[in-house]
Amino acid sequence: MNQKVLTSAVFAGVAAGLIAALLQFVFVIPALLEGELFETGARIHFGANGSPESERGAPGLGGEWGRHLMTVGFNIVTYVGFGFLLLAAMVFAELRGLTKITARQGLIWGLAGFIAIQLAPAFGLPPELPGTPAAEIGPRQMWWLGTLVASALGLWVIAFGRGVIALSGVVLLLAPHLIGAPHLDTYWGVSPPELSAEFATLSLGTAAAGWTILGFLLSWFWTRD
Repeated sequence: MNQKVLTSAVFAGVAAGLIAALLQFVFVIPALLEGELFETGARIHFGANGSPESERGAPGLGGEWGRHLMTVGFNIVTYVGFGFLLLAAMVFAELRGLTKITARQGLIWGLAGFIAIQLAPAFGLPPELPGTPAAEIGPRQMWWLGTLVASALGLWVIAFGRGVIALSGVVLLLAPHLIGAPHLDTYWGVSPPELSAEFATLSLGTAAAGWTILGFLLSWFWTRD
């Protein structure tokens, strides 16, 4: 079983990581590169050299190969790691008789992973463009990690708990947001708010696709000999 977990997580993680990287190249990185222009001062919000939509497009490859390869590698490593964790939870639930690993269940598990790891923390700390001022990194990391753990446990309790125990899962989901994420007292970013909103939306959208694909592929490889 350990070997099957290893091979399933690696194959599914590599495939999902490559697909997620492709989606990022098409949707996320163009907005990221434009945000860097505002960070460096090459473009100024409300300036004459603003950010017309007609000038945007897919990122060029000239001089960017190293960066693109790092993006692909980071995605593969990340999705392989998440694949191990997600498949371990799926196998544990199946061994306990709580569920059965199928392609449909894999999609659900993938969406649950996206909610716990990406969406729930993004309610307090959305994806940020380069140059966006933020609170100190330490408190933000602690809040993000606490939100991740609380959200994962909350979803598990809601899915497999009964009665009042299931309701406690809702409390776990809400607790980090009632506490609140660390934020600055004022807002003074250099990028247009429209671009920041677009970047956050595209980042979460591609993450949702990556997690869904990961959950499906994990179940697909797991059910194959």
